[in-house]
Amino acid sequence: MELDETDRAILRILQSDARTPFSEIARQIEMSSATVHDRVGRMEEAGIIEGYHAKIDPRAVGLGTSALVGLRIEQGNETDAVERLREIEGVQEIHLTTGEWDVVLRLYAEDTDGLRELMFEQISRIEGFSRSQTMVILATDLEERALPI
Repeated sequence: MELDETDRAILRILQSDARTPFSEIARQIEMSSATVHDRVGRMEEAGIIEGYHAKIDPRAVGLGTSALVGLRIEQGNETDAVERLREIEGVQEIHLTTGEWDVVLRLYAEDTDGLRELMFEQISRIEGFSRSQTMVILATDLEERALPI
């Protein structure tokens, strides 16, 4: 699907606040609500809009510790390892990467004991796991910036 400037304007508004009513988007871009509804539907069907979600403060739900973890996985075990990582509740992001680490994870845990349990009782037991480096996140200055559309 080729995006025109109107589609891009709609996406910018939805990135800013996904709960913006179609009527408000229509007012801002000077179109009918029905047209906005149709365009959003087409972008959803095309996979441009992947979904809508509530952003929740991890600390507010008892997840006060987060970390980035670089993992080395033995060649040939990557697919199985990623499947097993997806099953671990504290794993929030999985990135296949180049460079020193084959996989980089973002983890959330209640505290450092919970982080230790994730690393030593779950992640390190994955077949093909050979090495890791854990970097506890002390503070986050920027997270989930809107895409430059």
